[in-house]
Amino acid sequence: MSQMLPLALTMGEPAGIGGDISIKTWANRKHNNVPIFFIIDDPERLRSLARRLGIDIPIKEIQSAEAADKTFSEALPVLSLGVNVKSQPGKPTGNTAKSVIKSIETAVKLVMGGSAGAVVTNPINKAVLISEGFEFPGHTEFLAHLAKCQQSPVMMLTSPELRVALVTIHVSISNAVKQLSAERIIHVAKVCNAALKNDFGIANPKIAVAGLNPHAGESGLMGNEEIEIILPAIKALQDDGIDAFGPYPPDTMFGKRERKKYDVALCMYHDQGLIPLKTIGFDQGVNVTLGLPFIRTSPDHGTAFDIAGSGSASEESLVAALKAAAQMQLTSNTKE
Repeated sequence: MSQMLPLALTMGEPAGIGGDISIKTWANRKHNNVPIFFIIDDPERLRSLARRLGIDIPIKEIQSAEAADKTFSEALPVLSLGVNVKSQPGKPTGNTAKSVIKSIETAVKLVMGGSAGAVVTNPINKAVLISEGFEFPGHTEFLAHLAKCQQSPVMMLTSPELRVALVTIHVSISNAVKQLSAERIIHVAKVCNAALKNDFGIANPKIAVAGLNPHAGESGLMGNEEIEIILPAIKALQDDGIDAFGPYPPDTMFGKRERKKYDVALCMYHDQGLIPLKTIGFDQGVNVTLGLPFIRTSPDHGTAFDIAGSGSASEESLVAALKAAAQMQLTSNTKE
């Protein structure tokens, strides 16, 4: 089995809670059994933030990802961005956009270069980045660009109670309907099927496909997308030996009994999947990007500017994201 490598954690939006939860995660590393990670950030920013939070921890600058292994037990390892990141909690500014982007780029470079085991991203503020010329609607699309992916990546959210994958992602409802196609459903399902086998160790994944319309269209009375798009996609997947079934009415498929029947719910648009997942397990949700040539996870929440710097932000989702990345790395290595 290949050696487990440290996880590369990005800075995220410095005015948000990324720094707060990163510091708290390391401070509680033993209690939560947190895997070894290092953060790509400004060490002085984190030291100042730790003082503000009243958390007395050692923060040590490292020169390489490999140094995280020896450093992690005694100090929070920080791979410096090489610039002073000046920010105030709750007050985002475009002046930090280049540092946020550089942190992500560095993490991807280290993982693709073989010195880190996975990319774990702290939340970013898309509006701030876009105002400074960022051309991507979110992390998922930017990571695919950095990895030079030929096909669209797949966004999957996981929690102890539920996994959901999204056929369309960061677009309006009207555009989600326009983008919906059998080809897209098939692509997402196949990527999920492979990932559940290779990264999650599920031998025969069961994929429940949601309908788009109320009552899954009710035989065309409430829309024809199920008949014209979703059902043909399910049939094609079944013909390829993939255990996909549906379409299910979205208002009934997320109940406790129904969730036991599948390993992932394939949802047609963003909120169709994220509302049930966050309702069921907000603090334990993890965002996983499938279809990249490396492992990427993230806490399933935003920057929370209103509580940044207060110490009240929960690190539970970040802990879950780090653990998920480590487990995916372990499962993937075991199959090699």
